[in-house]
Amino acid sequence: MDRISKWNVARKYEKRRLLILINAVAGLSIFFFGYDQGVMGGVNGTRDYAKVMDWGHYDNVSRLVVADNALKQGGIVAVYYLPGTLFGAFLGGWFGDRYGRIKTIAYASLVAIVGATLQCSAQNAKWMFCARVFNGIGTGILNAITPVWATETAEHTSRGQFVAIEFTLNIFGVVVAYWIEYGTTFYGDGTSSFIWRFPIAFQIAPLIFLFFVVWFMPESPRWLVKVGREEEGRYILGRLRGETGTDEGRAEAEFQDIRNIVELERKTSKQQSYFAMFFGIGSGKLHTARRVQLVVWLQILQEWIGIAGITIYGPTIFTIAGISPERRLWVSGLNDITYMFSTLLCVFTLDRIGRRWTLYWGSVGQGICMFLAGGLARATLNASEDRKAGVGGAATFFVFLFTAIFGATWLTVPWLYPAEIFPLQVRARGNAWGVVGWSIGNGWTVLLLPTMFDALGEKSLYVFGAVNAATIPIVWAFYPETNQRTLEEMNLVFASDSWFNWEAEKSYKLLSEQNPELVQAAQRGHNILDPESGTKRTGSLIPRNLSLDAKAYEKQDSEGSEQEKI
Repeated sequence: MDRISKWNVARKYEKRRLLILINAVAGLSIFFFGYDQGVMGGVNGTRDYAKVMDWGHYDNVSRLVVADNALKQGGIVAVYYLPGTLFGAFLGGWFGDRYGRIKTIAYASLVAIVGATLQCSAQNAKWMFCARVFNGIGTGILNAITPVWATETAEHTSRGQFVAIEFTLNIFGVVVAYWIEYGTTFYGDGTSSFIWRFPIAFQIAPLIFLFFVVWFMPESPRWLVKVGREEEGRYILGRLRGETGTDEGRAEAEFQDIRNIVELERKTSKQQSYFAMFFGIGSGKLHTARRVQLVVWLQILQEWIGIAGITIYGPTIFTIAGISPERRLWVSGLNDITYMFSTLLCVFTLDRIGRRWTLYWGSVGQGICMFLAGGLARATLNASEDRKAGVGGAATFFVFLFTAIFGATWLTVPWLYPAEIFPLQVRARGNAWGVVGWSIGNGWTVLLLPTMFDALGEKSLYVFGAVNAATIPIVWAFYPETNQRTLEEMNLVFASDSWFNWEAEKSYKLLSEQNPELVQAAQRGHNILDPESGTKRTGSLIPRNLSLDAKAYEKQDSEGSEQEKI
């Protein structure tokens, strides 16, 4: 207990107030992520930046920056993801599992501060390439650890809402970046380096604040229990859940679940490295390799359902709709604001309808928008001048609608799911695999989509529509529901040898009945009492024959039935 500082907010606040503070700090980390992503879109459109990086020039007729070397322009953006966030994710996962969630967030903040400083002071493309990689590493570390810290402190009944609020702040970061850049365009005659250097430098302020404030936050109680600091973990759980009145026993039930799952994982699996996780070496019935594949592909699908395409092709739709360059800035800014407010819908629905149904309705809505936006974009090009504005306006509407549906559905779930489903012993590393998928998806689309749109034009949107349709059977068949289940229950959900969801649910039902010691916080939420003495249990509740093998229990039940007959 002495290791918890007297300045730690858990000493003063508890329950909802403590959770709000944790959510605010986690949200600040995710805000930086959104700001950092959003800022480069505007930077790429500034005259001085194109000149300093030597990849383009300003066209006085169109009043736009034209890329003379698209590969260099795209490369500066892409190295942020590959190798930046990709390497950062692996580093963050390893560091987070070894040294804790708080230290990892603080360390990542410092790395990101250095990266942002290098970016805003860049004097040439080589300098910028290095700075972007450095900034990407910092972002990758934060993305690997922040959702894990958030999910490990939140209650299982509101875990989705907890993370969804953070991603509202994520898009708020995008909005702030856009409007800061919009404001700097009025500085001087438009040729000053301040127009792009200030927006990049602005992100240093929240990073410095994050570095200092995170030291006052409580460590994840699950990580503390995992590394043997059980007294601290139990204290923080008590502050998070409450200890009196109707809350009495809730923290103890959850604490026992965590102790039990730690012991079970030690007995079931011997895996620590990323290599072992990817190939499932030593994972036993935890089936970590399957979970890795699920989160990597979910993040890749998030990029290929169309959000990256709309980011690139949306301005083109605005142009062919007859929207002037000046008005395009306003339209894009309004689209970002709509995007931000749409994420609030996910805050109120994610824990009600679950992860799977959120993805289902998102895929249906997004697919329809993609097909209609593509068709209307072609119709606008073929329309007469008197009809062009009307048809183009309809295409613009579906760009807005797609972005709003994405914000309410597919934005949050691919980030929440990896932080939920992995075993405690490798949870930060597991979430890092999700960031790896996101890095691959982003790097892939940044490099490929410009060529794709050059070749296919608006028909590229039909490809995204088809991907949305394909995600529905993929999610239905392979992605089990995590809603209203504790993090400790995830090992039961993924214990089946089959990849298919219906087999996983059948196995989960049997194992949860046979292993009530692992689901007491979710299903009971009261004191853990010994059935014989009636006193509160304080030790591990793991029975010696505990197993994640559902077939073993089926065999035991069958043998028991035969003995009864005899």
